[in-house]
Amino acid sequence: QVQLEESGGGLVQPGGSLRLSCAPSERVSAFYGMAWFRQAPGKEREFVAAIRGSSSVTYYTDSVKGRSTISRDSARISVLLQMDSLSPEDTAVYYCTAQSYYKVSHTSARDYDYWGRGTQVTVSS
Repeated sequence: QVQLEESGGGLVQPGGSLRLSCAPSERVSAFYGMAWFRQAPGKEREFVAAIRGSSSVTYYTDSVKGRSTISRDSARISVLLQMDSLSPEDTAVYYCTAQSYYKVSHTSARDYDYWGRGTQVTVSS
């Protein structure tokens, strides 16, 4: 089972930025798509952003659109998430995930094959 490893979380002041990184812990073939989900205390895991296909089409949930950028390497095995203008509502554990082949959905956690253990992001002054 492929394990993904996230990095880049931590404590950020409101209005600040962060950059999350994710890469597999072992050698893998290119993923069809990669994404970030997050889970705040007492809430369900929610989709944040995804990048999929040979054209690297990107998708964002409305709450991060316009202030976030998801990108991946040319080998399609690692992914970055740049988030700006952070607010306390962005506080959550952020999970990296990957699809090994095409799935209809890019927002459903059930349609992803591999997951990281998560990295905590706390936005607070």
